[in-house]
Amino acid sequence: MILVDLFTTKPEPPLAERLRPRSLEEFVGQQHLLGAGKPLRLAFEAGKLHSFILWGPPGVGKTTLGRLAASVTDSQFIAISAVLAGVKDIRQAIDDAQAELDGHGRSTVLFVDEIHRFNKAQQDALLPHVESGLLTLVGGTTEHPGLAVNSALLSRAQVYTLEPLSHDELQQLYERALPHLAGVALDAEALDLLKGFADGDGRRFLNLLEQVAAAASGASKTTVDGEFARLSTSPSLRRFDKGGDEFYWQLSAFHKSLRGSDPDAALYWLARILDGSGDVTQVIRRMVVMASEDIGNADPQALQLALNAAQAYERLGSPEGEIPLAQAVTYLALAPKSNAAYAAWDQAKAFVKSTGSMPVPLHLRNAPTKLMSQMGYREGYRYAHHEPNAYAAGQTYFPEGVMRPGWYQPTDRGRERKLGEKLAWLHSLDDSASPD
Repeated sequence: MILVDLFTTKPEPPLAERLRPRSLEEFVGQQHLLGAGKPLRLAFEAGKLHSFILWGPPGVGKTTLGRLAASVTDSQFIAISAVLAGVKDIRQAIDDAQAELDGHGRSTVLFVDEIHRFNKAQQDALLPHVESGLLTLVGGTTEHPGLAVNSALLSRAQVYTLEPLSHDELQQLYERALPHLAGVALDAEALDLLKGFADGDGRRFLNLLEQVAAAASGASKTTVDGEFARLSTSPSLRRFDKGGDEFYWQLSAFHKSLRGSDPDAALYWLARILDGSGDVTQVIRRMVVMASEDIGNADPQALQLALNAAQAYERLGSPEGEIPLAQAVTYLALAPKSNAAYAAWDQAKAFVKSTGSMPVPLHLRNAPTKLMSQMGYREGYRYAHHEPNAYAAGQTYFPEGVMRPGWYQPTDRGRERKLGEKLAWLHSLDDSASPD
């Protein structure tokens, strides 16, 4: 606790807040933006700011950069969270900015954390004041700005991508934190463990350091080894924002690894998703889809194996159910690939959309009543089982006037090679049966 006066105390802020950089020299990471001659560094040094959006994972300095932007330009700093704020809070920030300008001639930097949570109306409320220069907007987001921020607002703000902190950068944080750890130091194994748990998140890393140091002080330890660090912390989850960018990026990488026939990479992304407490149902869904989309008839067994793995996981759960998933993943990765059925389906849907509701030919219509027979329903239809090779050569099954489109083009891979050979043979029978 910190004594404010004889009657007031306040809690000591956490280590991450105490070590929040007060200048660019203290800032750790993002050297692609803040190194010598880099864009944000130049803007900060010139004291001429523009509105910008900071896109990156948690704990990499978005809020701190917003504060520094205000500090270097001697501007008022206002921070709001899009998770909690509404239009009323935006209006209050605008009023405060105008009052500061009128009363002290100072500009205002408005930092909006998680700006992607603002709806269109809330984002639109900022536009005129950003455009007029009353506000310099600094937005922080973990979601892709192109998908989450209005185009009108994006056109008035530069987007900068922030990166997770490297192990070397986390080491810099540790060295800065060391004087604040009450005489406790961590050995190399303990440090590596916490860096892994932090997963590039500087705030999480400092919180873990503080947690371990407090435990060590309570145990009268001055040096923390890996075992003590493991026992005094809980492994934090990896970056895996379910429903957010990271979720879909990892699923995309998983799918592309399967399509690219790389079983090791596919297993890696599967492990990453499961390690991050990802939605296993989404993984299974992707496996079943790609068994048809990317493998198809080159190996029809792939779809059955994917469905069997899904059923096995449903019965077993984790961790046992992960083994059938891994089995299916390695099979899907190495199975022969064909997207012929998928491509044919896309073409068929596009054709139907463009041609509308063409009538069913009379010979393909059933004739359960005498009247329907008199109207020509089913007339000319040939029952395939009564034909040589159980194939009615020359029989057409499309609406009148539609020529054979050839949407399905089997590859020469896996079992689809045989299907291609049969399709070519059937077409040859049709050609032979066609009148000259």
